[in-house]
Amino acid sequence: MAIEKTYAEINEKIKSGKAVVLTAEEVIGLVEEKGLTEATRQVDVVTTGTFAPMCSSGVFLNFGHSKPKMKMQKVWLNGVPAYSGIAAVDAYLGATELPEDDPCNNNYPGEFRYGGGHVIQDLLMGKKVKLEATSYGTDCYPRRELETYITLDDINEATLFNPRNSYQNYNCGVNLSNRVIYTYMGVLKPNLGNAHYCSAGQLSPLLNDPYFLTIGMGTKIFLGGGIGYVAWNGTQHFPEIQKDAAGNSYGPAGGTLSVVGDLKQMKANWLLGTSFLGYGATLSVSIGIPIPILNEEVMRCVSVSDRDLYAPIVDYGEAYGQRLPSDLGFASYAELKSGTITVNGKKIPTAPLSSYPKAREIAATLKEWICKGDFLLTEPVKLLPSYRDGIQSKKLEIRGL
Repeated sequence: MAIEKTYAEINEKIKSGKAVVLTAEEVIGLVEEKGLTEATRQVDVVTTGTFAPMCSSGVFLNFGHSKPKMKMQKVWLNGVPAYSGIAAVDAYLGATELPEDDPCNNNYPGEFRYGGGHVIQDLLMGKKVKLEATSYGTDCYPRRELETYITLDDINEATLFNPRNSYQNYNCGVNLSNRVIYTYMGVLKPNLGNAHYCSAGQLSPLLNDPYFLTIGMGTKIFLGGGIGYVAWNGTQHFPEIQKDAAGNSYGPAGGTLSVVGDLKQMKANWLLGTSFLGYGATLSVSIGIPIPILNEEVMRCVSVSDRDLYAPIVDYGEAYGQRLPSDLGFASYAELKSGTITVNGKKIPTAPLSSYPKAREIAATLKEWICKGDFLLTEPVKLLPSYRDGIQSKKLEIRGL
């Protein structure tokens, strides 16, 4: 008979301390030793993890009302603008926002030492953050200017809401040009001098649920060292099966998540302000997702190894920026993690932007929470679209009237 489990059954085992929980790294060996069916019978939950720069991140803040009250039209936190085109004392601080006096790339390559992601980290560290606001004034909100200092404890709400996190898979960036380039994939040396990638591979959440069999709206997750939830699919959620020019399949790519959680219960070491030379500022985010082993199909997905997972190799020297095809093939994560890959016949060094040790720690921490009974699974109220839904990416075309 086919093995079928429910969320309720798995949660009962978690509550009673009888659940068998493995990380996505640990389960690979079990499946190789015991086979798919027996491993499905034995294991209840597999935990995943990723820690990497995730630019589409930010926090909704509610500052509370001053005396007299104020409708904040313009807001700055440590000199970094926050979007305040919502309610009177609400603002959204984006991770990539920069101070207005930042020289950016005018002094190329710019250093981008401080941005929205760094403000978020400062709040988590308990530091005082300078809040400035201006307004045009109204009868009900007469105050026109404000300058004060706040801490995370001083304000009402701080809701981390990240519109696009945890890319299912991502490019391996290289540079075919004859000059150094500064990108969100880091500094890429000319003439295929190096290669950068950004995924935990076999530990990465969406590579362990490539068809979105378990992850959906309401899925409870590890987020920033605390508890969060999947709110929706992320922006640019284009799940697909990547193929080469000959039509050979190289596995899943393109899915993303929108995630939400209370910043006040997160940890500064799991949300880090990050700077990219010549590119900008961002936030490095930690995400861990538990995968309930509902059946053998789910187990087949979580038992993939770095040998089975591939990143497309993309030229950032010209092709990426100009939206041109870049057919340089694929590299397995086993190859990428070995330290070298071969592109166009040239052996080049590789380096990750994501942290595999941190991903391993996230998966292990989530496993510990579940084993202790401190973390129960939530069944999604709506699964996210998969490659079967055939979602196509739309491009912005520049047109006149």
